[in-house]
Amino acid sequence: MENLELLKQLREETGISMIECKKALQEAKGDLKRAKEILREKGKESIKGREGRPAQKGLVESYIHAGSRVGVLLQLNCESDFVARSADFRVLAHEICLHIAAAKPLVVKPEDISSDVLQEEKRIAQKQFSESGKPQNIMEKIIEGRLQKYKEEVSLLSQPWVKDQTKKISDLIVEARAKLGENIEVGRFARYEI
Repeated sequence: MENLELLKQLREETGISMIECKKALQEAKGDLKRAKEILREKGKESIKGREGRPAQKGLVESYIHAGSRVGVLLQLNCESDFVARSADFRVLAHEICLHIAAAKPLVVKPEDISSDVLQEEKRIAQKQFSESGKPQNIMEKIIEGRLQKYKEEVSLLSQPWVKDQTKKISDLIVEARAKLGENIEVGRFARYEI
């Protein structure tokens, strides 16, 4: 009876088929945490070939925060209308909108940051450390670390999810890809605040 309860719990938490959940639990010898890891690994393997496929369908999700002072529009893309209409896809879009409202990212991924912005951040960091007396090679490593941290802080996909700091937004998307079996990408977003 205990295995049945674990199976139900794993199914509810992951949304993956009962058969796959049962196989994962058997492989993990009843360890729920390990079974989730196994499912995540299998999910990543199953979508490896799909990452390059075009995600031209999807939806536009909106979110207006209480008090109507913050609003978000998000374009979330997938491969088919079938997945775009699914409840899991809509939940993912809503969760990303909530995150954008709270975390204030500037771009979708680090590569989207303009070189002008990066140069300005580098100039500011150089000015901060110019009088530190540290050797030039150490200063360059510190500045490079600062720039890397800045990229992670302002890029949606590399930000820690506000509801679970152990996961990044990119992890949520990878989990959704595994669960839904399609390539899923954030197209673009806009955040408005008064």
